[in-house]
Amino acid sequence: MSGFAYRVTADAVEEIAPRDALACAAEFVWIHLTSRDEEVQAWLRDHAALDHFTIDALTALETRPRCEQVDGAALLNLRGMTQAQMASSDPLASIRMRADGRRVISVTRLPLDALDAARAAMEAGQIRDAGDLIATLATAITEQLDPHVAQLGDSLDDCEEQLDPRAAFELRRSVSAARRKAIGYRRFLYPQRVALEKLAGLPVAWLSDEDRLHINAAADRAARMAEELESIRERAALIHEALTDLRAEVIDQRSLLIAVVAMIFLPLTFITGLFGMNVDGIPYARHPESFWVITGFSLAVAAGVGLYFVRRHWFR
Repeated sequence: MSGFAYRVTADAVEEIAPRDALACAAEFVWIHLTSRDEEVQAWLRDHAALDHFTIDALTALETRPRCEQVDGAALLNLRGMTQAQMASSDPLASIRMRADGRRVISVTRLPLDALDAARAAMEAGQIRDAGDLIATLATAITEQLDPHVAQLGDSLDDCEEQLDPRAAFELRRSVSAARRKAIGYRRFLYPQRVALEKLAGLPVAWLSDEDRLHINAAADRAARMAEELESIRERAALIHEALTDLRAEVIDQRSLLIAVVAMIFLPLTFITGLFGMNVDGIPYARHPESFWVITGFSLAVAAGVGLYFVRRHWFR
């Protein structure tokens, strides 16, 4: 089992070992555990003395953002950016927390980028209680995710400006990648907004008015990003349809060109086939100028058919 812990006293903020955090004297303690094995469950059960419902919420394999109140404490699951390799359908790492007035226990299975901001704020003395810690984490998670959502919108703007049938295949790959990311982010941002709003409204004394304001601001940003992701998904579908139409137009133009060429050569094939029969009675078969006469006649027919198509605007 790995992780870290901090204890906050009236005079200082000190980093300590997670195993020593439960028995230390402090105004506030933050214990963070990082593990994928059953050792965390055993520690939460035997040392932290948490109930089975809380242990399952902190160590579940599959989670989605949510907030529950249990015996005056808050159980909170959030999702944020990570540098670890994630599946396209599950692009955000989770952090699970149990918070009360004097102690926060958090668990992650993958490294969460927002933890660095929370640890920096803790070491700078900006976090004094559970409300400050949760507000800092919620703010950092939404601030780190916001540029990625904006980048998805910018990538679609570039695709819309570069709409060209010659680049249809490359553009379709870019649009599909942006759409997949948008769907993956949106899957967690909507419930994350609901979880943060529910947290801000919990009737607990350890959440101050300032903490609730910061949490509500993070919820509003999550709601805005969720709406932007919905717009990105719809725009990606429209761009995909436009690319499909462009490809259909290219195919139609090429089919038309093939049909025009075939129409030009169809009478020529008839003429050359007729005069190329190896039978007696072919006119001018022994005449030395007959080849050039037939060639000139074929060119005249081809020019006539081509001129007809030009006047009908079939070559536009």
